[in-house]
Amino acid sequence: MVARLSLIRRYAILGFIIIGYIIFQFTRQHPDVGRMSQKEGLRANSSQFTLEGEPFRILGGSIHYFRVPKAYWEDRLLKMRACGVNTLTTYVPWNLHEPERGVFNFQDQLDLKAYISLAAELGLWVILRPGPYICAEWDLGGLPSWLLRDPDMKLRTTYPGFTEAVDSFFDQLIPRVAPYQYSKGGPIIAVQVENKYGSYAKDVEYMPYIKEALLSRGIEELLLTSDNQDGLNLGGVNGVLETINFQKLSPEGFKYLDAIQPQKPKMVMEYWSGWFDLWGDLHHVFSAEDMVAIVTEILKQDASINLYMFHGGTNFGFMNGAFAIATHMPKPMVTSYDYDAPLSEAGDYTTKYTLLRNVLSRYHSEKLPEVPFLQGRRVYEPVIIQKHLSLWESLQFTEKPLKSEKPVNMENLPVNNNNGQSNGYTLYETIIHSGGILNSMNNVRDRALVFVDKLFVGVLDYKTLEFALPDGKGERTLSLLVENSGRLNYGKLLDEQRKGLVGDIELNNIPLRDFIIHSLDMKPGFVNRLSASGQWNSVFQKPSFPGFFHGQLYVGGHPRDTFIRLPGWSKGVVFINGQNLGRHWCMGPQQTLYLPAPWLNRGNNQVVVFEEQEADGKIQFASEPDLGMTVDVQ
Repeated sequence: MVARLSLIRRYAILGFIIIGYIIFQFTRQHPDVGRMSQKEGLRANSSQFTLEGEPFRILGGSIHYFRVPKAYWEDRLLKMRACGVNTLTTYVPWNLHEPERGVFNFQDQLDLKAYISLAAELGLWVILRPGPYICAEWDLGGLPSWLLRDPDMKLRTTYPGFTEAVDSFFDQLIPRVAPYQYSKGGPIIAVQVENKYGSYAKDVEYMPYIKEALLSRGIEELLLTSDNQDGLNLGGVNGVLETINFQKLSPEGFKYLDAIQPQKPKMVMEYWSGWFDLWGDLHHVFSAEDMVAIVTEILKQDASINLYMFHGGTNFGFMNGAFAIATHMPKPMVTSYDYDAPLSEAGDYTTKYTLLRNVLSRYHSEKLPEVPFLQGRRVYEPVIIQKHLSLWESLQFTEKPLKSEKPVNMENLPVNNNNGQSNGYTLYETIIHSGGILNSMNNVRDRALVFVDKLFVGVLDYKTLEFALPDGKGERTLSLLVENSGRLNYGKLLDEQRKGLVGDIELNNIPLRDFIIHSLDMKPGFVNRLSASGQWNSVFQKPSFPGFFHGQLYVGGHPRDTFIRLPGWSKGVVFINGQNLGRHWCMGPQQTLYLPAPWLNRGNNQVVVFEEQEADGKIQFASEPDLGMTVDVQ
């Protein structure tokens, strides 16, 4: 009998252990679930928001997890909390989460669940802006380029080819974030339905479709839309709260909101704290005093606010968008997304931060947390270039080239498991038998370096559509290295954002034929293969351009943030340990590239620069950014 009771006791203990382990695993994977109160969530049933049944003002700020190294998420969010912000807003970039159709990535830098959980742990509510379109000065507004393989694609409409892709993405995304809603004990108090659709508005059925796509997959929290004043009358959808975007306070905007939604809370979903920069322009700044005065006035009018951006971060890699004032002459965004925000690109406090903290502290009953210490930076010794490899020599490390009678645009190349090429460069080569007038027919997207037998002869872009090729004897190889400088992220031309050569190129009025096409998307695998290869040439040999240049950065002790300077270089891309830091271009305004410490190793670090036309013998470093000459936001 005693032995039997002992056996029962052992089984009971074992059962408790198993149950405890299951509970531990669940709470470990969902650390925020159950942490927050189970009272009523965010409501918009009167002129003021309520949360947990009490009046609530959203003091929001935007930080995008995909623009900040994961190792710095906590640092940036702690600084946000210490400024008096109570709500984090973030977009979700579809093109990063589904780089190839049906291939999803929610790991490491793209671990959205970890980002939301961290916000909850630090006491921040979350407004999720899942798109599918996000704008964000991001390539194609966050839509994946493989959508454009369909010649009839109609983005942001109920065109079946688009909705099928959205449904597939939302089937992956929404179940991942739904457990983090307020109703489930998580921090998500609201979800945005699409983004700025009133400025696009090509399909009256589209916004109801997106709303239903969210609801049917388990979204239960308050739904919002976001538009500028002109888009408010076209961007709404029944049962969804409309919010407004602006930088300069307009009394008409709030009046219009009150008129279309009487007795509803007013919210500025995007209060633009600064502005983005374009290559060839100046660095935009917005006065700290003016910004804080407008924030103060917004809050005095009992409105809620979200600062876009609170911290901008960086357009790492090739992910910058482009902006078009003239319809067919887009200008690409620079690599930095500093945005003149309260928290700088490298996480520094600015005058805006200090003034804003003073204002927001008045809306908290308790003292704000202490401001976190800043991490030190380091100016490393210059990296001396030791080796180089010409563009032509690097082709052996790319995917198998395509032979095609006519040019094929990037998106329709048979690479990346037949998902096409999203970003980077594409090399088109064909044989010519004479000189004469080379005419792009305005089919270069966006910029082509032109070579005859590997000798540079000119550039074709939106301004230069033709030039004379030199005469020569016999067969010669004509090469066009075409760069995708960044797809438009805003406006009504999203369907036209195919890159590379999008049509015929003519020589003496005759279309060129029989191309060999190389995809140079310069993904980490390609760069790492380059670094590890034994094909490099000594720099004592005269380098040819375009080409790759290699050096080593030695880091003694703990790595620190720094900024890369490239005086004497022209235009290209910088890679550290295979990580694409972004584009550099001597035309500015940006003159430095942010290099975060988490991407450096103790000891030797591999530095590779792809340079189009001119190189110096070294890479330099600085402790402060140089974002160029400034101009006030108009």
